[in-house]
Amino acid sequence: MITKIISGGQTGADRAALDVAINLHVPHGGWVPKGRKAEDGRVPERYQLKEMATESYPARTEANVADSDGTLIITHGELKGGSRMTAEYALKHQKPHLHINLDVLRGDDVLYAIVNWTAENHIAVLNVAGSRASEDPDLYDTVFEVLNNAVLLLKIRRKRHSSERPQTLEDAVNRLIDDLPFKERTKIGNMPEEDLLPLYPTFMTHIRDDFGLWDDNPALLASCRTIAGDPHLHQDEAGPLIVRKLWKKLQMTHRLRMVKGRQRHGA
Repeated sequence: MITKIISGGQTGADRAALDVAINLHVPHGGWVPKGRKAEDGRVPERYQLKEMATESYPARTEANVADSDGTLIITHGELKGGSRMTAEYALKHQKPHLHINLDVLRGDDVLYAIVNWTAENHIAVLNVAGSRASEDPDLYDTVFEVLNNAVLLLKIRRKRHSSERPQTLEDAVNRLIDDLPFKERTKIGNMPEEDLLPLYPTFMTHIRDDFGLWDDNPALLASCRTIAGDPHLHQDEAGPLIVRKLWKKLQMTHRLRMVKGRQRHGA
């Protein structure tokens, strides 16, 4: 279970990780060079980072590796420059590290790799590194989406033991709602249906592994088939059905509505 996310505050992957922590209300931190030095000037004050006594990037990188339980490095392509140095420091300090090469791993494989590595290595304090914005302008968005989904999935798995499996579609929907932070419930409840697709990998992993939809929970599959009116509904179709039902329920309970103010009448 990730209890804290740290990084060096650089543009790109570093800041995406810190913004995920802020978005999901996970404590964050890390070391930055003296003067909060970054390639775009100064690391914004909204990030709760500690300054080193030196302006050295390598010193900051090593401190963050040493202070974490493991380091996640995300890049397009092989390790080089600061990212390669990060991996070398992880080896030096005998800390677990995972390199995600987005030119090799894509889609669900990235999410599963992060979640499984984090769980297997019992990572509580996660250090995140990777390419800076000048080297890879699109990396911030990718890291934010992938890491946000991974942390959410780890939270859900922690709250629900695999033996506590829902038996009906309604129970599955309620279980998912209970496990979601209020902010995420509101976000999902206010998105259009066509925006649900990027959410499927996160929820489908949970529905598959923890709800047992693909193996030993025939009651849940039977309930989905009844609701869908299709006795031959496949597991691959039942999963998205649960996600859509979740979205529809959150539309009713968490959708923001404009309320017109009462007209004031003169005396």
